[in-house]
Amino acid sequence: MLKAFIGYASMSGNTEDIANIIQEVLAHKGCEVEMQCLDTVDADTLSEYDCVFIGAYTWGDGDLPYEAEDFFDELDALKFNGLNAACFGSGDRAYPKYCAAVDLLANKLAERGCHVFDQLLKIELNPETDAQIKECKEFAENVYSWSIEKKGKSYV
Repeated sequence: MLKAFIGYASMSGNTEDIANIIQEVLAHKGCEVEMQCLDTVDADTLSEYDCVFIGAYTWGDGDLPYEAEDFFDELDALKFNGLNAACFGSGDRAYPKYCAAVDLLANKLAERGCHVFDQLLKIELNPETDAQIKECKEFAENVYSWSIEKKGKSYV
């Protein structure tokens, strides 16, 4: 069984909605899934999982939300040896740096030794259209398959 973690920061509920869709897909696949807000996550526990999904909305001019700052800073003291990670978030194209927090998280996780899934999930505002929901589900499915391949196991 794949053990997955979903950590997210959500102010308006948009990124939490994305996290919930990911969680539903993983649970349907039979994964053991834990989900938490990033402001309560102890970053050094991430290595206990086969795959981690980290998500945040983008604040201001392409910044991490304050709820994610402590988590982000904690990562500097850690080294993940090949932990599978995937990043997601919501944003608003009205701002110049659309979903930049997703890029910041992905880059930091890669810098700390994670294998970061090459597709970053960026959703405009709330995943409410059929196309957006499908994109979230496909992202979760693809990360699941990729994680199993990386682990060299079959959980199906």
